[in-house]
Amino acid sequence: MKIKALFICLSIVFTITLNAQDFQAPLTEKEKTEVVDSVSSILNKRYVFPDIATQISNILHKRSKAGVYKEVKDPNEFASILTEDIRSVNNDLHLRVSFNPDMIAEQKNTVTPEDSLAFIKKQQRFGQLSNHGFKEVKILDGNIGYLNLTGFHQVDEYAGATAEAAMNFLSNTDALIIDLRNNGGGSPSMIQLISSYLFDSEPVHLNSFYYRPQDEITQTWTLPYVPGKRRPDVPVYVLTSRQTFSAAEEFSYNLRNLERATLVGEVTGGGAHPGGTVIATDRFTVWVPSGRAINPITKTNWEGTGVKPHIEVPAGDALVTAQINALETLLMNAPEDDLFKYEWALKGLQSELHPVTLSAEQLQRCAGQYGPRNITYKDGTLFYQRAGNPEHALVAMSEELFRIPEIPYFRLKMIVKNGKVVGLRG
Repeated sequence: MKIKALFICLSIVFTITLNAQDFQAPLTEKEKTEVVDSVSSILNKRYVFPDIATQISNILHKRSKAGVYKEVKDPNEFASILTEDIRSVNNDLHLRVSFNPDMIAEQKNTVTPEDSLAFIKKQQRFGQLSNHGFKEVKILDGNIGYLNLTGFHQVDEYAGATAEAAMNFLSNTDALIIDLRNNGGGSPSMIQLISSYLFDSEPVHLNSFYYRPQDEITQTWTLPYVPGKRRPDVPVYVLTSRQTFSAAEEFSYNLRNLERATLVGEVTGGGAHPGGTVIATDRFTVWVPSGRAINPITKTNWEGTGVKPHIEVPAGDALVTAQINALETLLMNAPEDDLFKYEWALKGLQSELHPVTLSAEQLQRCAGQYGPRNITYKDGTLFYQRAGNPEHALVAMSEELFRIPEIPYFRLKMIVKNGKVVGLRG
């Protein structure tokens, strides 16, 4: 597979040299016409819905002949206007025209094996800088795994190894939260890999895609083998927002319809048409959706509608809501030895979601020196400090119970007698 990928890159053997002044050249009427003609032609050949492509082409030519684009001088503005026009028919958010001379020149000037290898290394470096989409992996209070995934990168030896490390790090948790609130999409291959950890070794049909240029349907199934531990029974939560788009929506939609995850957050962006960037002219590209998803269960997809979560809350509340739901679910079947762990974490989260507000008088009565521990009141907040240690702000869970957000396992209980605080219990 690696040899094939390299061969494809080495097959780019043509060259068109553009210099810096070409990039900055004024936008002429001739170039506008060329862009409209080229974009129309590409859509008519590649866009997943031929009838829609015809409608878009007619609109672009009609507006061009009517002089709508005549006063546009800035190339980026022209690209934005064309994007609005091509989306006006069916609001396909994947469709877009871009002014991209640097990228075009780089691709067209990749003429030698050395150039191609440099291009591959640049792509690999891009993946490294974003850690292949794996922004954060950690264990939350209550032994809940958390994965913040900002993109589904194409699985290669580097992205695959990162995914393997992340999923195995989380393999001993009692529940798993996958955060896609800032995930704009990517490759189905990473969807396949991560999903495979969530099912047993029996193949599961995740999704299908119809591609117009090839006039064929492809299917994606879970993998028969993954490096590490499978978690077919762990409760899974997927966090979504309006920014969750494309491949991130596919992952959410797949797991929702397979009844493998609980979705928490907002309805997603609504883009179900895969495709890629096509060079239209020496300075403009068009992103063309050439396929459409066909879910094996619903026989349709999320285009234009988005994926609806099971628990609909503002994106900012999705994580704590998922944590609470996970802990409540775990408590229902937990062995006695685990009850305290889940209840402890749950009470802290509930106080975060529904904060307790105490008056200045209630807070001030807690201030004082308690052996090596000191509590001070400053600007409406209590601060806790043990001798020789850093100071921490306290958050009220009740009139007598407080927590420190950055130390989730720690609570502070006020000992009250006759209405007065006489001591502390940590």
